[in-house]
Order: sequence, then structure tokens, then C-alpha cells
Amino acid sequence: MQKTKSDVDYQTMTKEEIQNKIAENGIEMIRFEFADLHGINRSKLLPVDMLDQILGHGVPFCCAIMEMGFDNSIASIQGISEFNYDDMMAVADPSTFKILPHVEKTALILGDLYYHGEPMKQSPRWFVKRMIDKYQKLGLRPISASELEFFLYKKTGDGSVVPYTNKPNNCYTANTRIDPAGYLYQMTRTFRSMGFKILYMNHEFYPGQYEYNWSHGPTLRNCDETCLFKGISKDIAEQDDLHVTFMAKPSNEAGGSGCHFHLSLNDMETGENVFDDPSGENGLSQTMQYFVGGILKHAKAITAFLSPTINCYKRYVLDSFAPVFIGWGRDNRTTFVRIPEERGKATRVEVRAGSAASNPYLAVGSILAAGLDGILNKITPPEIITTDLYHDTSKQENFVPRSLFRALEELKADKWLNECVGKELINGFVALKELEVEAYTTNVTDWEWKTYSYHI
Repeated sequence: MQKTKSDVDYQTMTKEEIQNKIAENGIEMIRFEFADLHGINRSKLLPVDMLDQILGHGVPFCCAIMEMGFDNSIASIQGISEFNYDDMMAVADPSTFKILPHVEKTALILGDLYYHGEPMKQSPRWFVKRMIDKYQKLGLRPISASELEFFLYKKTGDGSVVPYTNKPNNCYTANTRIDPAGYLYQMTRTFRSMGFKILYMNHEFYPGQYEYNWSHGPTLRNCDETCLFKGISKDIAEQDDLHVTFMAKPSNEAGGSGCHFHLSLNDMETGENVFDDPSGENGLSQTMQYFVGGILKHAKAITAFLSPTINCYKRYVLDSFAPVFIGWGRDNRTTFVRIPEERGKATRVEVRAGSAASNPYLAVGSILAAGLDGILNKITPPEIITTDLYHDTSKQENFVPRSLFRALEELKADKWLNECVGKELINGFVALKELEVEAYTTNVTDWEWKTYSYHI
């Protein structure tokens, strides 16, 4: 089994240590998971006596799961299964073993995907590992954190849902009125007991919308936790007769849900944040500016990974707290990239274009790929934006793609990203998403019926 330097994102856990935890906690079942191209957690539930197998040669999964759309359609992805839909193998990463507090006598462990004995090139987790390794060869360690938003609904007797809370102006509140069933308390207790690096939560801008924030830490672990958070929060909601969605914009009335990604780079020898430079302009290092330059150069292309569904592009509207135009600013929430005011170890880049629907591995990996181009090729970012980019027309030189179709075209045309991400993963992702676009363009929506049927 191939190991990478990114494995230091976790403390090593031996098989014996896992067996001891299983015995101490009376664990009977193991949920063995990996993330597909959508960022959906795919899994098998195994009895604990299969631990040797999942840590050894692994457990087979049909490759077709990596080609499956949301509607069960299958995209034809070159390099996967071809015509026979053969198996890939998932091999457990022992350092990811966790007890699941909300499921009786059950633990969880993440697996890495192998195809014909090699790391699967279409695997999102392997992509992040490859990007981490590229930085570590430069003596740099990627650090990241997530801000993830979602909408919470109550189920009704007729099968429909209504917002968990329905009052306006509850942003930045955390009390019983915005969490009458104690769901958020249960969520936080669950994830803290699993060792997740969650900082805090609060009600967000729109009724029934919430946000969780992570502490900065190793990038692989941050991606794992963000992806697992989405799946486990849905499990907990179902147990409470609630419904969670990470759709970017779940209704016309409500706003959108983003996932902001915060990134910095540490020197592997000194541990110091190389983005911080007290002698630099605004306390920012040249390395950081190059990193930003790379992100802005590739912004249109990485938007396909940051906003991977058709629905995501309904977030990108003026005054929505989601970027519409591409630029960077100091503590400016109207730009694609924001540089928060903190300095020292907290000096960082915040990419605000991410949608809650994004696959964290693909989103963060693509940001790192873009930033790497900036660092290696010394790409100087454009002039910093100090005004409201939503309304300062003199600064609106570049805009975020207006649709998934356009973002995919940008991704396909970006030679640097195709090289960093790998043609196999790019081709697979594009094939899957083009199938989604095609299905949408031939589907008749409720809006079309209401708008046209009477008059035409």
C-alpha cells in the first residue's frame, strides 16, 4: 500500500490500538467509507472481525459508483471499468478510526481507493494527498480550515419540510429559540467527541440556516472532517425527524449556503506561517501574494470544483455575500479572495466562492493547485480591491462563471489544472457533470410552466 507524506496529518494508529478501542467500547460494526466525485460518503457496514481485511488488501467496491450521477445515471468515464464495471479496492487508513457516538456499537474508518493495484487517479482524497506532497517537496505544509453553511428543516406529517426556525434577523445567535430541539448541541457534542477540530457554530443570515467553523489544521484532516461532517449531520438530523441540506440555494425565498476555505502554508522546519511577513506590505509575504495571484489566475476554472452543481450558480448574485466578480481584498466580503485582518500564525487566504455543495477534497485540492502555479511562477496578483466590488463598475474586470456549463469549459481549457489534477480525474468529473447539465437542459421546470403555459 502506497504511503504519502500527507499521512502525517494524523497521529499513527496501529491495528492493536484500534482493537483495544473496539474492545473498550463494545464495538460490533465498522462503517467503512470513502468520498466519491460528488463528495457523497459511500460505505459498507462490516462486522469488526473484518478489520484485518480492511487494513490489509481491502474491500472491493464496483467502480460504477464513481460514475454515478445524482439521478442514478451512469457517465462513461475513460479509464474506469470501460465496459465491464470491474472492482476497485478500498484500503483503510488506520489513523482515521473513530467511534460513532450517535450509532450504537459502531465505529467509522476511511479508506483510500486503489484500481488495479495503484492509487485510483479519479479519487478525490488521493488528489489532495498529491497536492500536499507537492508543497511538502518545497518545504511547505498546507494548513486549512472550513466555514460550512447549511439549512435545517423540520419534517411535517404530509412529508414536506418547513424551516427549523422561521424568524428573520437571527444571524449570530446561539440560544434555545434558534435550536428548540437541541440538534446543534447534539451535533457539537458528537463531533467534539470524535476529535473534530470544530471551533463554534451559530445561526446564519436566513431563517433555518446555520454555520459551523473549523480550527486551522493539517489539510488532509480538514478535508476528511468537512466531508464526514456533511454525511454525519444528515444521519443525526434523520434521527431527530429533521432534514439537513447542503444545497447551495434550496429555495427562491432563502439565500445561499457557502463553504469558505481558509488556507495558509507553514515552513516544515520552523513551523512558522510563511504567509506572514511583518516587514511586507500589509504584513503579507511575497509568497502569499504569489499564492493569491495563482488563485485569481485560475479562479474561473476552479469554480467548477468550488460550485459543482447547477444550483450553485444561483448563489452568485449581487449583495449575496457570494462573489460575483473576481478580485481580492483586505477584509472585503465582496471579493473572490478575502485576506482577514489577523496576522502572525493566523495570516491566511480565505476563498469565498466555495459552495456548501462542493466536494472538500476537490475544492481545496484545486485551490492548492492554483496557488502552486502562483508560487512557482511568481504570479503577481492584480491591484487589491478596497471598494464594494458588487457596485464599483471600474473594478469589475473579471467575473465568476454564470453557469456550471461555462465553469466546466474553463476547467477543460486550463492546462495547468489539467496537469495538476490529472486528466483522469478531470475527465471523470467533467463527464459526470456534463451528464448533469444535459439532464437539466431537457427537464421542464415549474418556473417554465408557471411563466409560459397560460399565455403561450
